[in-house]
Amino acid sequence: MRSYLDTIKWNNEGLVPVIVQETATNKVIMFAWMNRETLERSIQERKAIYWSRSRKKVWMKGEESGHIQYIDSIALDCDQDSILLKVRQEGGIACHTGRESCFYNNLEMNTGMLIEIEPVIKDPNEIYKDKK
Repeated sequence: MRSYLDTIKWNNEGLVPVIVQETATNKVIMFAWMNRETLERSIQERKAIYWSRSRKKVWMKGEESGHIQYIDSIALDCDQDSILLKVRQEGGIACHTGRESCFYNNLEMNTGMLIEIEPVIKDPNEIYKDKK
């Protein structure tokens, strides 16, 4: 029997894209990347753990901010090359900017302008004050 890890189509860097939704609202709150290790750990711990491409390291969502993502379900798309995580977002803040969602900029298609559609819930300087 093949492992679920072998069914995933990992990219050339050994990563798979992850879309994150809040379970209660189905709102997309984040996008991230996972590798085999972080997916396995996420399943074991039932907390979202990702691979940071910019920092080249493993990071658990909320390890600095306290805004942990508790995993309710994991789904693989039909092509087996992306993951959908449904999570309960601790504190209601998923974005490092202090917003509920990382997708807070809407493109106004008529004007080409970006419009912020979500308020900052908590100042990032307050969230990360002990981490600097």
